[in-house]
Amino acid sequence: MVQTPTRPPQQSREPYDVVIVGSGAGGGMAAYELTKAGARVALLEAGGHWDNTSSQYSAMLKMPYDSPRRGASTPDRPFGEWDANIGGWQIPGEPYTKAEGTKFDWWRARMLGGRTNHWGRISLRFGPDDFRRKSLDGMGDDWPITYDDLKPWYDEVDRLIGIFGSVEGLPNEPDGIFHAPPAPRYYERRVKEACDRMQITCIPARLSIITKPHNGRAPCHYCGQCNRGCMTNSNFSSPNVLIFPALRTGRLTLVTNAMAREVSTGEDGRATGVHYIDKTTGEDKHIRGKIVVLAASALETSRILMNSKSSRHPQGLANASGVLGKYITDTTGTDVAGFIPSLVDVPRHNADGVGGNHIMMPWWLDNKKLDFPRGYHIEVWGGLGMPTYGFMGGIERYPEGGGYGTDLKQQYRKYWGATVGFSGRGEMIPNDKSFCELDPTVTDKWGIPVLRFHWEWRDTEYLQVKHMQETFRAIIAEMGGEVWSNMPTREQGYGIANGGAIIHELGGARMGASERDSALNSNCQAWDCENLFVADGAPFVSQADKNPTWTIMALSMRTSAYITQQRRAGRL
Repeated sequence: MVQTPTRPPQQSREPYDVVIVGSGAGGGMAAYELTKAGARVALLEAGGHWDNTSSQYSAMLKMPYDSPRRGASTPDRPFGEWDANIGGWQIPGEPYTKAEGTKFDWWRARMLGGRTNHWGRISLRFGPDDFRRKSLDGMGDDWPITYDDLKPWYDEVDRLIGIFGSVEGLPNEPDGIFHAPPAPRYYERRVKEACDRMQITCIPARLSIITKPHNGRAPCHYCGQCNRGCMTNSNFSSPNVLIFPALRTGRLTLVTNAMAREVSTGEDGRATGVHYIDKTTGEDKHIRGKIVVLAASALETSRILMNSKSSRHPQGLANASGVLGKYITDTTGTDVAGFIPSLVDVPRHNADGVGGNHIMMPWWLDNKKLDFPRGYHIEVWGGLGMPTYGFMGGIERYPEGGGYGTDLKQQYRKYWGATVGFSGRGEMIPNDKSFCELDPTVTDKWGIPVLRFHWEWRDTEYLQVKHMQETFRAIIAEMGGEVWSNMPTREQGYGIANGGAIIHELGGARMGASERDSALNSNCQAWDCENLFVADGAPFVSQADKNPTWTIMALSMRTSAYITQQRRAGRL
């Protein structure tokens, strides 16, 4: 456990070399890389401290019966009381608003490391085609960089953090530098057998969990409780893999409970630091920096930029083009679960593993033969996971219909592990009806204007999700199972999740080749403020059918290297 990680901002008259806002995947990586390169860095985090290795924070070793709630959710931990993420869909005193008719949910973390304490560790590289989609199908925009530009940084992220997977050589699914993957569990073998018969590509999952000793960290011991905070640091989280090593350089000042309000600028238009609210006292404070890096999450970063108005930047920073807040996206998603009779009363066996699926299905079809563009990957769930509050989704749905006493307990044992589920995670194409802006009348409890969201799914997304539903139901049928829910109709959006609900929101301050239609250049540097950078999901030009965290970290590492190069050359 890190004993004294947090210090007040340095009171020296000298500004920090770099001030970073946000301690998640992008901010943590920037802090790690920049302190390693010799910079004096201050890192602002809106939430409190967190350290996986301490039982004060992690509940990895608790059993469900240790709590009368049996692990049920709480307002600040909607994914369960022991989930290692403090935050949620609604945070008291920090509202957001939605335009009439908009269905959008905004998940925010308020803790050191942000969402990296909660995520599923699915760590996928974008492929070469994902950076040039407009050139391929005419929709959206191309990135100003290619896969080859980012590949060396993906490789460095693999080496630094560690990831398991398998070399497959699949088109647009680049391989990485992998640890050996864990073997599929029994139910996952059954899923793979069905997929093989249906010619659906099914491969070992790619998760940032180490399966051999790596950079002083112990390999995974397969307790399956990754989401509670790994006490052995075998999976990736920003505090324990990036921020605490950065603190050990002696060049990082960590300021928690610091709610960033705006980036300050001088008369020359350059960033001079960050105004923030000290949440423990309510004081409005300012910290000076020669360079500012925003990594507060895509939409929070957009909000800070919009609130950073001055005579030189009347529409906010990085907004000379007027594109700030526009073209935001989220992963498309839907889920289907099925009851598999052949998995009933399966002899007990070792089903240990990581806290996620051991297999996955990357996109495997040719869109030229389909009625929608782009693709999705499939995540699998089920098996003999630790029973907790609400597990199995209600025994009354199973063939014997529940009961009480000894008979009820026997039914739970009999049907435990007889359900498998599939989640689709696909690519949304940016559109001009999905954006965020400052609400003109609503502020948070500190008086900071909040975001108002506008959102629109289009047929490109609806038809993709319809295909997910049909595919998942076909796999369950191939396994001899049945689905207990009806196929969602067109009017029901085929079961598509609300915008934001998959917690992969991206864009809002996208990078581009021209300052006329983008907020940032190809180094994630603001066109209109040369010492301001963004290192989270806001610079993304498109979503891809991959989870974004690995790309956020590769971009942050690349941007940090550029900052270091420019500092050494005396240009920043």
